[in-house]
Amino acid sequence: LKHLPAITAVACPTVNSYKRLVKQGSMSGFTWAPLYVTYGDNNRTNAIRVPAPGRLELRLADPSYNPYLVSAIVLAAGLEGIEQALDPGPPNSDNLYHKTQADLDAAGIKNLPRTLGEAVEAFANDELARKTFGPTMHDAWVEFKRDEWLGYLNHVSDWEKQRYLYQFV
Repeated sequence: LKHLPAITAVACPTVNSYKRLVKQGSMSGFTWAPLYVTYGDNNRTNAIRVPAPGRLELRLADPSYNPYLVSAIVLAAGLEGIEQALDPGPPNSDNLYHKTQADLDAAGIKNLPRTLGEAVEAFANDELARKTFGPTMHDAWVEFKRDEWLGYLNHVSDWEKQRYLYQFV
């Protein structure tokens, strides 16, 4: 859990990866996408689900990720947890979608990065990510992803044109 924000950058490596990580989408009902730095049993609001003994599911990963990079950082985080005897705390069994932000804050539950930009900064500042990728690849990956995020921010989309083009004239 300690490195989950940094892992998010690798497991959700594109701008569009974060468009599915929402509580409620265009359909009625919940999306069951993971939004929080939590783990638990068969609860789909957790980023890490442990549905049975010996089975672990990283729910935030999307199909555009590189399986080698995700495997490397997830295994490194797991090994660090074992070596340092990190306590992840009790598993979450609540439907976190029913909690308010104040409830989540009171329980110490943190949000996962909401954008590629937030995730890249978490990755950039994570020592385990730097150690796992090596300084050269880490720095190159961060530079590439920051450039990708800046390109997205500077692009004027069709939605923006349709919404704002004639609004102020």
